[in-house]
Amino acid sequence: MKYRITCLTPTLVGDGQKLAPIDYMVWKEHVNVLDQRRIFRLLAKGPRLDGYLAQLKKSDKLDFASWGGFAQNFAGRRIPFEHASSIPVWERAQAENLFIPTFATSPSGPYLPATAIKGALRTGAVFDRWNETTLRELAGRMEEERPPRNPAVKAEDAVLGGHGSNRMRRVSTADSAPVDYTGMKIYLLRVATMVARGAGKFELGWKSARGTAEARRIEESTPSFAEMAGPGMVFEGLWNETSAQDRQKLFQASNSYAASQIKKHQEYAQATGLERLAATLGELEKRVLEAGNHACVLALGWGAGMLSKISVADTADPNYRSILRRVSLYQKAVQTGLPFPKTRRIVFEGGRPAHLPGWVLLEVG
Repeated sequence: MKYRITCLTPTLVGDGQKLAPIDYMVWKEHVNVLDQRRIFRLLAKGPRLDGYLAQLKKSDKLDFASWGGFAQNFAGRRIPFEHASSIPVWERAQAENLFIPTFATSPSGPYLPATAIKGALRTGAVFDRWNETTLRELAGRMEEERPPRNPAVKAEDAVLGGHGSNRMRRVSTADSAPVDYTGMKIYLLRVATMVARGAGKFELGWKSARGTAEARRIEESTPSFAEMAGPGMVFEGLWNETSAQDRQKLFQASNSYAASQIKKHQEYAQATGLERLAATLGELEKRVLEAGNHACVLALGWGAGMLSKISVADTADPNYRSILRRVSLYQKAVQTGLPFPKTRRIVFEGGRPAHLPGWVLLEVG
């Protein structure tokens, strides 16, 4: 059998690699990835190699006036920007914000790693089986004198089974077949946040690396860029299962999990006035309803956010908050009393905040 993953929003499942600003040049609304080995071979024949190496060593990005010809003639591949409005943002951005995460790639082309699919399915399966008692027991373990390093492991094993009898062993996936780069684009992203304005009232802010943590204006926030598969791009690979019934139960759990996430995101979009985002979330909600038990909607990969990684429906639950207070990384965020998490990584479309990254439709047949 085969699975088919269709991207519903811009999606990035990477392998940890990034394009540094000296690895590419922007020319004609494209990121032109330089073929450095070819450039070195060419320059080795003349006197310009030392100058090129000196600039690579000392510069944040290459001087287009001196080396722009390489973008035209020595690009290994050219990745278009999603929209021309992203280019002035790129030009104004600091070099440290111009490292571009790239899609996982084999020698034959970009592909979707099976671990991303299986991980998202597993989180949905755990979500479907955890309850208030589970969270209460986890919170109790965190209150012990020596809290466990991985407090949720036993809780996951209790609902999925141990290593030999784990429910997730009933299905398996393979990495997708490589695809071409046609559907890949460079997307602009920014991080939205919530700013408290009185009791129970919030305003939209944008995370900034300069001075204050929140900027009122989008233009003052810190941008980032990523190579992402655009909506409609398809990945296909092999799928194995013990029975169709197991798959339907797994898809049902995953859709329940997706609906829970989307509801929280919709509340966030409404509270912050992100109208375009609210509309695209409504479209995702319809896809979940249409999926039934024969397909499922998943949030996976880079930028999908904390809600896609936790098997908890209500992040305001006192037991869940009690657990977070024991984790140093989240103590400050919980103490603010703001909804948790208060940030979202937003993908821009046509210059407007429009999507949450990483939402896909999984079908098997």
